[in-house]
Amino acid sequence: MNLKGRSFLTLLDFNKDEIRYMLDLAHELKAKKKKGIQGEELKGKNIVLVFDKSSTRTRCSFEVAAMDEGAHVTYLTNSHMNKKESIEDTAKVFGRMYDAIEYRGFGQDIVEDLQKYSGVPVWNGLTDVDHPTQVLADFMTMEEHIDKKLDEMKLTFVGDLSDNVMYALMYGSAIMGVDFKAVGPKETVCDPKVLEVSQELAKKSGATITISHDPEDVKGSDVIYTDIWVSMGESEDLYPVRVNALSPYKVTTKMMKDTGNDKCLFMHCLPAYHDFETSVARDMRDRLGLDIREVEDEVFRSENSVVFDEAENRMHSIKAVMVATLGR
Repeated sequence: MNLKGRSFLTLLDFNKDEIRYMLDLAHELKAKKKKGIQGEELKGKNIVLVFDKSSTRTRCSFEVAAMDEGAHVTYLTNSHMNKKESIEDTAKVFGRMYDAIEYRGFGQDIVEDLQKYSGVPVWNGLTDVDHPTQVLADFMTMEEHIDKKLDEMKLTFVGDLSDNVMYALMYGSAIMGVDFKAVGPKETVCDPKVLEVSQELAKKSGATITISHDPEDVKGSDVIYTDIWVSMGESEDLYPVRVNALSPYKVTTKMMKDTGNDKCLFMHCLPAYHDFETSVARDMRDRLGLDIREVEDEVFRSENSVVFDEAENRMHSIKAVMVATLGR
């Protein structure tokens, strides 16, 4: 499989075999790291990481993964891009100096323009409508913990039906044959185009893609997945509205039992509100009387929760993307 020189903007740009190749490579690179074997696949490469949104896992994953394979990294949060300088001009500068670009921020059009004008591979670290590297880590984690093939698994996302992680999971599931269900309130609406594209892809892979508004519609799930209710960059004014709409969809011990599967995994892209040990959760509770927790602490800390395996796998799967598209 040769993906050299390709960008990684969305899973829609890859077929089932190509995604399977990256997943297999991620498992291989993880095993190599566990054995303490230093890689050289990216030796001599220079990579710029452009962050318009804050990050923990994405930044750490790209930096550690790149350095594990011998690359040099520039972390950039204060560029002139899209402010004093156009994306086109900035992309052309990056392309003269770097072998690849990672972008985490807002519009999907930004990563598309970076690819269009830079002449080097561009990797999507998150946009408002997609999060493809997250899904590779998620599928990798599912394969490690569930004794089934991906196309035999049932993945249920519970929460905001317009969530960018949900869209990426839907794309990935449709391509790889995972039965995917999104469960959330009518007040949040899945983009009809995202649903249409996913359902068309599902016809080829044998997956099912469904939307439900019933918070009890989780039976048979191998995975219950959720995300925070107000995303980065969204106004805090949304909290009262989202809490009112999404509270019935909080992941609880009852919901996990309703799956009928005592081995059902709980997954989350993180960060998560599962207790009141964050300033945001405390502030919303103390100032506005709102409980913004999308998952019960008991579920988050349970033996079925694999959120930290999932977080670690961001690094291994991102490394696979970089090695596959930029490696020697």
